[in-house]
Amino acid sequence: MKGDILIINENHKKAAKQSVEIMLEDIKASEGKYMITVAGESGAGKSEIAASIAEILEEKGMKCFIFQQDDYFVYPPKSNAAMRVKDISHVGLSEVRLDLIDEQLQDILDGKEEITKPLVIFDEDRIDKETVSIKDAKVFIAEGTYTTSLNNIDTHIFIDRNYIDTLEARKERNREKQDEFLEKILKIEHEIITALVSRADIIITKDFNAIKVEK
Repeated sequence: MKGDILIINENHKKAAKQSVEIMLEDIKASEGKYMITVAGESGAGKSEIAASIAEILEEKGMKCFIFQQDDYFVYPPKSNAAMRVKDISHVGLSEVRLDLIDEQLQDILDGKEEITKPLVIFDEDRIDKETVSIKDAKVFIAEGTYTTSLNNIDTHIFIDRNYIDTLEARKERNREKQDEFLEKILKIEHEIITALVSRADIIITKDFNAIKVEK
């Protein structure tokens, strides 16, 4: 998403490093593309940890491509926010074209070397398109609130920080007005996201430690 600002700190780097340590042998052993999701609540550090994972892997010679869930919303950010105000039941999985992300991940697994994906232009409140070459990428990271719901994924990473834990991070990001209406939205998202946690393969704790889930 154009206009997004990442504020990466040492906690994000620590969580990314530990996550990579858990996944690295599996990534190396994978003959094809390797698919990862990084999910969690608003302000949990999804984008920052995803970017940090990509940086570590690329230093090890594995090119990465990041899918941002924010690019796959049905409506651009400000329009979507207005729809939520009009009807709060609008909040949920149906706001995002998760099926399109799944479809494009499958296209990559099927050998496609180029995809045309949506691209949100935040400041202009519109959704454009971009065509990107992904033929040299080994690892694909889908980051976003609901990405744990995606299929054809090798490792689902979940950040275990709820909307109360993330308050300061959300204030620092300053993307949304922190008010009672936002709290209602975050509570709805919390319920949806909590129902998906059982799919996680790695949990990042409130202290930004990555723990492998034994299944």
